[in-house]
Amino acid sequence: MFAQIKWLKWIYLFLAILGAILPTLANIEFVRNYGPSFDIQLFIELANNNPASQSLSRDLFVGSTAVFFWIISESKRLEMKNLWIVILTTFTIAFAFSAPLFLYLRELRIEEINRD
Repeated sequence: MFAQIKWLKWIYLFLAILGAILPTLANIEFVRNYGPSFDIQLFIELANNNPASQSLSRDLFVGSTAVFFWIISESKRLEMKNLWIVILTTFTIAFAFSAPLFLYLRELRIEEINRD
C-alpha cells in the first residue's frame, strides 16, 4: 500500500538520538554559563540577540510549527497510537528529537499497515 525504504527508519532513529543529545548538551552548557537554573527568558533573549541567531530562531519556529501540524494530521491519517509521546517530547526534550522520533514511529506504522 505504501512504498518504503527499509533502512530509512534507522536513519530517523539515529537522528532522534542526535536530536536528544545535541540540544541537551547545549542546554547544559547554557545552565553552566548563566546560572544554576534554566532561565527561559534569558534563553530566548540570547537566541534573538543578533541577526544570525534571530534568523535561526525564526526559521526553527516557522518550520517546526508547520511540521508539528503535519505530524498531528499524518498521525490521524495513519491512525497512529501514542502521539502524546511525540507531543510531550517536543516540549520536554527538543523538536530535533520529536520530529525524527515521529518519522521513525511513522515508518513502523507503515510497515504494520503493509503487513496487514
